[in-house]
Parts: sequence; structure tokens; C-alpha cells
Amino acid sequence: MDRLSRKIIRLTRVDSTQRVAFELAERGAADGTVVVADTQTAGRGRRGRVWQDEPGDSLLTSVIVRSQLRVVDLPKLSLAAALAVAEAIEATTGLRARLKWPNDVLVNGRKLAGILLESRIVAEPVVVAGIGINLRQRSFPEELAQTATSVGLEAGRAVGRDELLEAVLAAFDRWRTRLERDGFAPLRERWLALADTIGRAVTVGEHAGVAVDLAADGALVLQEAQGVRHVVAGEVLGSEHG
Repeated sequence: MDRLSRKIIRLTRVDSTQRVAFELAERGAADGTVVVADTQTAGRGRRGRVWQDEPGDSLLTSVIVRSQLRVVDLPKLSLAAALAVAEAIEATTGLRARLKWPNDVLVNGRKLAGILLESRIVAEPVVVAGIGINLRQRSFPEELAQTATSVGLEAGRAVGRDELLEAVLAAFDRWRTRLERDGFAPLRERWLALADTIGRAVTVGEHAGVAVDLAADGALVLQEAQGVRHVVAGEVLGSEHG
């Protein structure tokens, strides 16, 4: 999308950018419309978790996507979004970001950003890609202190929210276009190049094994004691190198 024609809606305080984006989509908002908020009072992460933030500390955005992908392929947009965030962080800060399946972005082994992809089908499929990036946090609640980080902590300097937003949107547009035009193979190859999960012993739900690959449908391939298993959804636990 031409960045000059992109509509960006900026809000100070909102319960959830995802909710606002879906309401706009239901009223006919164009493909690529972006909602950005300074803070959320009821932000959500994956699996119903609450996304915690202080005003101005995070980049909190949701992007409306009206894709031509088949419905079965829409979940791959979450991998595209995570990849876009990783590349945008490296481009703007020089930090080497890594990807944790299915859609977390890590720096030095700690979570810096997360993606929440949700879809609804009314007259046509509409996807909203929610992106949350820790920008200026200097500390985290006790339960997150060992697992979370921020751009400020890792880069040692402030990075403008709008600068990072522009880089994220440009990278997401690029990878979304490649996914729609060329299929999943190029995205999969790049994702694997940045993957932190592959080669690690992990537990996903009730399944435990070594993560060995990303399948053509976006599933995580686990080598279990009894054989190979494809896991299509879940949270990866564990971080031992295989």
C-alpha cells in the first residue's frame, strides 16, 4: 500500500485497538487501515492474556487486512507480521531480533513483541493483525521480569514510536504481498533463518519434543520420542537447545 494513502487513526486511550479496528472494518474501513493507541485498558495477548502497558511505553497497533488469501491460509499472516516486526526492529535499532513460534519476537532470549491475529467472516474474511512492541519500559512486573524486555533496555537509547511503526508497516506490506503473490515458501525460508524455536526442546500443550522445522502450512514440526508431529496451535514452553 502507498504509505501516503494509508489511513492511520491515532487514539490516546482505548480499551483495545483490536476492537476498534474490527468496528471500523464492519463499517467498511479500507484494507491497510491502522489503529494506534498510546495505551490500552483491556489489551489482549494470545490465549486471552492481558497485554499490560503504561501510556507511551509501547507501540500498540492493529492493522485491518482484507486479503485475497484462501481462508485456510490467513493464519500465515501472523508469521508475516512477526517477521515484519523482527526486520523493522533490526532496521531501526540494529538489534538482532529472533522469532519464537508462532508469533513472538525476542531479543537476547526475552520477549520484546507479540502478535495477535484475529479474523471474522461476514460478507468476506477480515483479518486484524494486532502488534504490541515494548519500547520504553525500564522494568516489568515480577512475573515478567525474567522473560520480557524492551527496545530501550536492549538498544540503550530511545527509538521513536512513529519511526518504528513506519518500518513495521512497510515490512508487513512487503511480506504480505510476497505471501499473496509467491506463496508461503519465501516467507517460510526467511522465518526459519530468524527462528529461535528450531533446534530447541519444547513443550506445546501436551506434546513435548525437539522443534525441527516449520511445515508448509505454518505448523511447528516436533520430533517426539514416538515420531514426528505437526502442531498447528499452542504456546511453546521450554528453551533447551537440542
